[in-house]
Amino acid sequence: MCLRLWLCCLLASAASGDDLLESLTRPLPGRSRRASSTNLLNGRPRGDAAEASNFDNSNVAPGATKVLLDERGPGVITHLWLTFLGPEPQGWAREGSASHQDMLLRVTWDGRSRPAVEAPVGDFFANCFGRRSEVISTPVVVEDADSYNCFWRMPFREHAKIEIVNQGSRPISLLYYNIDWIQLDQLPAETPYFHAQYRQEYPVASGQDYVVLDTRGRGHYVGTVLAVRTRSPSWFGEGDEKVYVDGEAEPSIWGTGTEDYFLSAWGLQRTSTPCFGVPYFDQWGIIGGHTSAYRWHLQDPIVFQTGLKVTFEHYGWISADENPDGKVNSWNERQDDYASVAFWYQTGESTFAARAPSGPERRLPSLDRLTVYASDHAAESHSPGEAFRQQLALYPGPQLLFKPADATEAWLRLPFRVERSEPLRLLLQVTRSYDFGIWQAYLNDVKVGAPFDCWSEQIADQEVHLLDFWPAPGEYVLKLVNVGRNPRSSGNYLGLESLRLRERRPRVAEYGRDKDKDWRVAPGLYR
Repeated sequence: MCLRLWLCCLLASAASGDDLLESLTRPLPGRSRRASSTNLLNGRPRGDAAEASNFDNSNVAPGATKVLLDERGPGVITHLWLTFLGPEPQGWAREGSASHQDMLLRVTWDGRSRPAVEAPVGDFFANCFGRRSEVISTPVVVEDADSYNCFWRMPFREHAKIEIVNQGSRPISLLYYNIDWIQLDQLPAETPYFHAQYRQEYPVASGQDYVVLDTRGRGHYVGTVLAVRTRSPSWFGEGDEKVYVDGEAEPSIWGTGTEDYFLSAWGLQRTSTPCFGVPYFDQWGIIGGHTSAYRWHLQDPIVFQTGLKVTFEHYGWISADENPDGKVNSWNERQDDYASVAFWYQTGESTFAARAPSGPERRLPSLDRLTVYASDHAAESHSPGEAFRQQLALYPGPQLLFKPADATEAWLRLPFRVERSEPLRLLLQVTRSYDFGIWQAYLNDVKVGAPFDCWSEQIADQEVHLLDFWPAPGEYVLKLVNVGRNPRSSGNYLGLESLRLRERRPRVAEYGRDKDKDWRVAPGLYR
């Protein structure tokens, strides 16, 4: 089998399971090698009976760089596996660890000045927002949300260097890795190099489509990871993908909607398939909702000869108080937060000017004008029962767990103060569990929102959005009253992490449609 044909099979092997299996029946050139975190003694794997032989990990201090692979070519990387502790405090890292959003993956080919791969570890593996999610796809697999596997083929001619930079404030804890590659005698002259580049806009720029990739040269586009944090109510994903091939002024590839590009329909929901998926989708239509999706162009790469530009419109539904005409329709330019990773192969170097921002800059800015942590009010007013702080992995700090003595008269109050009148959204960060009840919220004795059921078979967090309003400055009290429990629940408990007043987009204040409305007369929530 000639080297050129074999390399083409490697680059395209993910496209068809039959092709992949068939390629295994042919002789393969080269010699397999591996770089790993195995414990070394005098430059060789320790491999003795001492327990230290099992210490196959390392910690990476904040600001430090860990080199995973540094090898001469030619060759092709065939598999990358990583694992490390999550960010939450635990026995092996009592103060917590860096999240995969803090960890920047860099891959550099042939000693070039700029890495061809530059992306947060999480986003590269379709795990966005610093959250861990399972991904079961062909080129990327994150099993049980903690073992990170990549099967993208990455050929290199002279040299390959893979490194992880800790751009967080806490160490990367217990980092393990295996990198498999094949050493070759030569590579075909026009072999394309693998690229992956992260970029973000918090929020997206008005009047401009969001750019995922803009490069000149020859190659083929093979994948997109997109993360969106909504800043407005309702559905963000009506915007089309628009792809400009070989320098054209108007896109010749024009899609029909964001969810359509990610091969779903009528919205997005959590799923994971070989070529597309939605690893994370928390709540539909809220302010501050999170969606991450991946789309691998394995059987349908986008081929370009002189250049490629991949963009997304950021249009969708928004509420009437954000529409210039006070109407609700499907086609409004939205101002959400976008982040992405573009995956492509290209001969030579990319001309894409985007660079990954620093770790702190990658964290989403808070949308909350006021956060009142319920655990700070554990000893304040509530009906008879126990109210105490409880630490869960769901939150960076403790929640307040309330166990009422009498469910028929159970209530809990949470005071807060508003400093100035502006459009805000009132919401709660609550816990759902197998022994939690159904609760109703009252703000200054006015019923707001519908009863919310806190039962869940598994312990989980949820935002409960209650009210859009222009509160006058002054003192407020939110009262939660137990109104029953789900038949499947074994209790009427309440787990409350915080009360939050979340900002609305500046255009809500600009239009001022509800500024003079009395929220107490008809409390409402835009969806």
